[in-house]
Amino acid sequence: QVQLVESGGGLVQAGGSLRLSCTASGRTFSGSAMGWFRQAPGKEREFVIGITDNNGKIFYGDPVKGRFTISRDIAKKTVNLQMNNLEPEDTAVYYCAAEPTESVYDSRYRYWGQGTQVTVSS
Repeated sequence: QVQLVESGGGLVQAGGSLRLSCTASGRTFSGSAMGWFRQAPGKEREFVIGITDNNGKIFYGDPVKGRFTISRDIAKKTVNLQMNNLEPEDTAVYYCAAEPTESVYDSRYRYWGQGTQVTVSS
């Protein structure tokens, strides 16, 4: 059974940092792009950041450029999201996703994690 499990969410003050991790089990995603999305209450799911499988090219959502970055460890089946200079507007449930069926930006991924809550206080 393929699973993606996120960890690292929590409560942080504005201007602080958090690091989210997503660990895959059941198979490796070494040949797949992976991404992070987020969903705030009452809003649609939003692309945050993604990384390709081959050359590790990174794609950024506009709201997080210059503040967030992504990295992956193929051997450990882990993708990490480093979030710096957090803002209250970053408050959301963050989801890890693997194997986009369209573009990296599109939410039509084949596999999803259960999500982890990130809350940024002002």
